[in-house]
Amino acid sequence: MKSRIKSFHDAGALVGDGAKVAIGGVLTAREPVAMVRELIRQKKKDLHTIGGAHSFAVDLMCAAGIVGTVENSFVGFEFDLGLALNYRRACEQGKIKIKETDCNILLQQFRAVEFGLPFMPMPMLGGTDLLKLHPEFKQMRCPYTGEQLTVVPALKPDVALVHAHFADTRGNVKILGPVFKDRLLSTISDTVIVTVERIISDERMRELGPTIPHYYVSAIVEAPYGSHPTSCYPDYSYDRRHMQEYVQFSRQGEADVRNYLDTYVYNTAGHEAYIQSIGGGKKIDLLKSWSGGTGEWMEMFE
Repeated sequence: MKSRIKSFHDAGALVGDGAKVAIGGVLTAREPVAMVRELIRQKKKDLHTIGGAHSFAVDLMCAAGIVGTVENSFVGFEFDLGLALNYRRACEQGKIKIKETDCNILLQQFRAVEFGLPFMPMPMLGGTDLLKLHPEFKQMRCPYTGEQLTVVPALKPDVALVHAHFADTRGNVKILGPVFKDRLLSTISDTVIVTVERIISDERMRELGPTIPHYYVSAIVEAPYGSHPTSCYPDYSYDRRHMQEYVQFSRQGEADVRNYLDTYVYNTAGHEAYIQSIGGGKKIDLLKSWSGGTGEWMEMFE
């Protein structure tokens, strides 16, 4: 079969301006950050992000001005580093359109696509203004139980960006640990771009068993540590110190955010140059030491 291995540039070229882009991973775990940086370098425009709870990837896209609409259930750094400041700033300044949603609504909209249906019924939404914010959501009475239900339309991404552990040249993908919504996003998106820690042989993939079969995948890009500064367990932890640096730049204002982008995105020739810019092998060895014991793990967050 034809190899699906592509360069960052060629994979990024598959994402058109204005595309609905589903982001894989969740919060500080296995976000497809290396590919997000490539989209920023390629100066994409008016992208529409889709997904559950996310942090660095969506906030960085907002900082770079490549986002037109955000349809995520949450964007932030949780109790640790607080609000996603570039996302918040873009919202307050009217630079992006906000489509408020939650994880369950998105899941049902994705399932509608997976099942080949135009909509999906779900328990009645109550206690929020989501029905007011989404006139496309409807209500119906269940013909079997008489229960009042909310009906949400199918939501099909144009592109899914996923970071995984392994892939073979044919495009079969293996994710270790929690899969989150990544497999579902890969089955419903028109184009699926997967960055991976390592390309492995067909024989090894058969032993592991693919999480995402090759026929869903459009492009594979080998990108060791491609989810940095988020984690890719069990390989490496998230880089809290780098995130603190990013949040500090964000807190100081747009000019300082531009300095961050210049240092870590625009002035790095590609992914390998980015890894060197964050400290190279020494930094990676530190992030990989998280599983050495409680002491090693705690030292990373001091």
